[in-house]
Amino acid sequence: MRAGFVYGEPQDAGQRGGAGRKGLRVTVQDGIGSMQEPRAASREPRAASREPRAASREPGDLRVPVGADARRWRTFGGRRVLVAAARTVTSAVRLLEVLPALFRSDPRVDVVFAFDPTSAFGDGVLGLLHAAGARVMPWSQLSRTACDLVVSASENIDLTGVDCPVLVLPHGVGFHKLVPDARGTGRRLSGVMDDDRAWHAVSHPDQIRQLAEHHPALADRTFLIGDPCHDRLLASRMLRTRYREELGLQDGRKLVLVSSTWGEQSLLGTDPLLPQRLLGELPLDEYRVAAVLHPNIWSAHGTWQIRAVEAAALDAGLLLIPPHRGWQAALLAADVLVGDHGSVTFYGAALGTPLFLAAFGEESVPGTPMTELGRITPRLDPHAPLAAQLERAVAEHDAERITKVANGAFAEPGRSLEQLRSALYELMKLPEPDAAGAPPLHRWPVPETGPGEVTAMWVRTSGAEQAVTVRRWPVAAGGDQDEGEGEAEFGHLSCDEEERDLRQLTNASVITSRVRAGSADAAVQRARRLLDELPGALLACVPAPDGCSVAVLRDGRVVESTTADASLAGAVVYARFRAQRPLAGTVTLRVGRHGVDVTLRE
Repeated sequence: MRAGFVYGEPQDAGQRGGAGRKGLRVTVQDGIGSMQEPRAASREPRAASREPRAASREPGDLRVPVGADARRWRTFGGRRVLVAAARTVTSAVRLLEVLPALFRSDPRVDVVFAFDPTSAFGDGVLGLLHAAGARVMPWSQLSRTACDLVVSASENIDLTGVDCPVLVLPHGVGFHKLVPDARGTGRRLSGVMDDDRAWHAVSHPDQIRQLAEHHPALADRTFLIGDPCHDRLLASRMLRTRYREELGLQDGRKLVLVSSTWGEQSLLGTDPLLPQRLLGELPLDEYRVAAVLHPNIWSAHGTWQIRAVEAAALDAGLLLIPPHRGWQAALLAADVLVGDHGSVTFYGAALGTPLFLAAFGEESVPGTPMTELGRITPRLDPHAPLAAQLERAVAEHDAERITKVANGAFAEPGRSLEQLRSALYELMKLPEPDAAGAPPLHRWPVPETGPGEVTAMWVRTSGAEQAVTVRRWPVAAGGDQDEGEGEAEFGHLSCDEEERDLRQLTNASVITSRVRAGSADAAVQRARRLLDELPGALLACVPAPDGCSVAVLRDGRVVESTTADASLAGAVVYARFRAQRPLAGTVTLRVGRHGVDVTLRE
């Protein structure tokens, strides 16, 4: 037998409280799964003493719900103590995502968090746990705490003094990555805790075979549970339209999601300005660009540095998804994914999202589904036009082939939370709640992003008779789209009055406002004030009531248009003025994938 694992049903009613049911052990031998009765001795977790190891306490110790005199202060008389051990933001987020659904309405389990501060990526963990309302004990107290189970999504936690079972949850997709060894100079298999106290939750039987090859002693200490993140992604697909609306995509724009893992071989490690170039080439009214960065990037470099590196992209409208909330919703909303060898890319592939790889590190483990995904997925050419490549990715995407490879990492979709809960209660030697039912499968929350507003745009217009086509690009991304002007083709710089770069503001031909005036007369007065402040502008345009905008030209003429977007209204008036056409009448405004009739009144 090369590997063994148990999933789903409890082993026996006495050990797991399973109403008299017997569970089956699934074994893998020579690549063939078989069913057999469980070996009771091999699955026995260590028992934890219910008495405190030391009567004294140290400064900073928690006194409740754990501590030397915790019973004096408790309200809930828990029968088991579970310690959720966090070391990085990634591992903390995984714990916070799954544990609430597993222990809901069960006062028998006291869940206490502990923060191991030894990681290079520990910045932000305490803030995240405290924001969630978690009780966090100092790491030094763990060795003096009688606990029944430690659960962690980090394999590197320091287990000195811990004498209870430890369940290691994956913080990504399987064991597909080689990472630097925090306790040595070489590389190790990410996600694996080589310790005789450890049990590993895996998402596919192939991962047990992988453990049998790399860590034979661990292969028989596994639970096949599936993947809770993948299950919630599948269940949340029905909310794609709602997620897109929350990201400002209700107008039909396509969302390009850029995903980067951490390290020098990641997407941002090899090409940190790729988001900026995408924004510089993709028209604003046809695309939005969002970025998901691995939490280790945020912890290692900090928000300030990330925003400094991506400053031009952010000014150009980049939606930067925070590391603790929302990447799943952004992934579900995406039309095309530009990624690397990180887990977000893999989850996107499993959803069937059109995919391009902008990087793929050699740290990917050979023989895994991730490596196979890297072999068959098209690569983005950074030196070729990006817009055409993305359009081709969508048109030529072989969803069936890609998802078949990706799904090789996920077994029994839809049951992961139920099976993980069974594993936790088994290791704690506590019957599962009698009427628990299946744990709730909560929807993914919407991202908390900035507005992604662009205040300086290069605008190209074509046509000035019956129709005007408008295309816009963010100036901050470096995409000066001035390719020269032809007959009825004009380009101009348009800036909102709130544009921070004074060089752009003073050079703009069209000045606009996002703030609606209380009346048409008030709009005229504000537009004239803008022209007075910025003498280089040809016209200023301000939104007015009733879905209209008012443009005032440098020569004093006033033009009212039946569109509420002052930037688009200004573009139409500018195009008609440059073409020496009347500033009155009805024209068709074509922008992005839409067309609408606009009436001008001088």
